[in-house]
This record gives sequence, C-alpha cells and structure tokens, in this order.
Amino acid sequence: MTQNETESQTGTIEEGNDLPADVSALIGVRQYEEVAEFPVERGYIWTTCASVENGNPLFWDDDAAAEITGGPIAPPTMLSVWLRAHHWAPGREAGSQLPLRIHFDLKERLELPEAIMTEDVLVFHEPVRPGDLLQSSQILRSVSELKHTKLGVGRFWVIDVEYRNQRDELVGVDTLTGLGYRRQGQ
Repeated sequence: MTQNETESQTGTIEEGNDLPADVSALIGVRQYEEVAEFPVERGYIWTTCASVENGNPLFWDDDAAAEITGGPIAPPTMLSVWLRAHHWAPGREAGSQLPLRIHFDLKERLELPEAIMTEDVLVFHEPVRPGDLLQSSQILRSVSELKHTKLGVGRFWVIDVEYRNQRDELVGVDTLTGLGYRRQGQ
C-alpha cells in the first residue's frame, strides 16, 4: 500500500486524497444553530469559580466588576457551558443533544470509527454577562487529505464553534482540530 492509498472497511483499495463532494460542499457552511436552554446566571458562575478556587474579584465582587468590565461577567473559559444541554429536559428525547455534531457527521460519512481532538483554541470577543442568552453554530473549516499516523489512517478536520449573545454580538470562537482515523486492521 502506498502512502496515498488505504484499505476501506470493505477491503478495497481507494485513492487516499479524494474528499467526497458532499463533504467538500460543507466547508464554510454554518450548521447546527442552537440557542441555549437557559440564560447565563450567577449561580453557575459562582459554583464554577468555587470548584476551581478561582477567587478573582471580577467574578465575585460587583464593585470590582463594574470598575473593570462595566458589570459582572462570566469567566471566559465557561463559554461552552452555556450551550451544554442538561442531561434531561421535559419533552426532549433522551440522547438527542449530541455535542459537536459536525465531528460525528464526519466520522460517519468518512467511515472513520475512531477520533480524538488534537487542538482546541478559544478566542474571546465581547464579555458574556449574567442574563445573556447565547446561541452557537458550527462551521467546518477544513478537512485534510488522508494521513498516515501512529494511530492509523485518517483525516484531520477543523471546526469552528461560534458563540453569539442575544444581540448577535460575537462573544467567542472555539476552534477545534480533530483527527478521525481507522486503526490498522479495522
């Protein structure tokens, strides 16, 4: 087998660098737009800060927050917390809230049963404040040619998750790089 070829799950040899047209067509397309189930609230902020012993007065002291940021804000690292669905909610089908759906779509479509995230970069914009109701969307930015790695043969992909508040202001972008792969012998 050359570096540009790999065995598919059916055992046939296929060219390694051809990305299916339907996958190529999704690059740059906004998908899976979601609105948070609940607004940003101080109880979550305080509980999160307490759990990691984050005593930054910006998150605890209203006077300090007013002076520094014009009022209370959530820790920037909590960005994805506000879009994580509760395990259960009335009227919602159990298991229907799969996170980072583009990632799982790619695994299935490209027949790559295994995957890991190899990089995560958060870029913060407007502060997230108590009372904000966030929304997110996912955008596939790129998919590599087939690569031979120590884990197996697969592809790297880059997905942006954009977060906006109820005023449609960008509050952050989470850029994730994943590797979907097939172990040798799979």
